[in-house]
Amino acid sequence: MHPVNVSIPSFRSENNSIERGYTVFRIDVLMNGRQHSVEKRYSEFHALHKLLKKSIKPPEIPSKHVRNWVPKVVEQRRHGLELYLQTIIMENEVIPKIFLDFLNIRHYPSVPKTESCGSFDTESEESSKLSHQPVMLFLRDPYLLPSAHDAFANVVIEGVIHGVFYPDLQPR
Repeated sequence: MHPVNVSIPSFRSENNSIERGYTVFRIDVLMNGRQHSVEKRYSEFHALHKLLKKSIKPPEIPSKHVRNWVPKVVEQRRHGLELYLQTIIMENEVIPKIFLDFLNIRHYPSVPKTESCGSFDTESEESSKLSHQPVMLFLRDPYLLPSAHDAFANVVIEGVIHGVFYPDLQPR
């Protein structure tokens, strides 16, 4: 299973006096248990497609010229765009930053599966790809209480251990 799931559950028509009516598609993005929605017009999908063609071979995008006022046709376009987004995710081991920006995803581990660590170099193109980095490093086993000769006991570790193993014990 991929860490990102996308779907386009709905669309709505927009009409205003300045420009012709258009359709807005709601994209639901689920990543790491968090969900957010993005609204995009077909023209934005088409612009994404043109940009993606420069870096990957994207799947076919639904036709640009359809009758936006026929609900069945718009539903077919919705389904086609949903399949388009899902195919990009499934067929690319490294998801392009352009695609992540389109979905408003800022932090995504887009390093290939064969690579275990990313670079800390922030000036390279690789900096747009985040990888798994250690969050915390323990110099000794965090589940053991600090030794008696330790001048500064680790209060955080001690508090967690007491909270987990001795929840009813009151602090001194």
